[in-house]
Amino acid sequence: MDPLKSQQFMAELEVEMMADMYNRMMGACHSVSPHYKVPELSKGEAVCLNRCVSKYHVVHERMGWKLTELSLQDEELLKRVQQGGGGY
Repeated sequence: MDPLKSQQFMAELEVEMMADMYNRMMGACHSVSPHYKVPELSKGEAVCLNRCVSKYHVVHERMGWKLTELSLQDEELLKRVQQGGGGY
């Protein structure tokens, strides 16, 4: 695959994953507190929100590292197969 196209694909995938993470966070927050009575967050709500976002971010980051690792392994295997070295 062309390196430029590969980078573009990875950037698009990252944007898609970030959008998915945002939508999941919003869904989780709305399921906990679906009705807003005041425009500002209470201290408890702010702490809850910060913890929730932090957890989603950690999981998203871990998934990104794991997907990168798997992608690199696939590329290495593909190179070995193309060079005739086999993969097993």
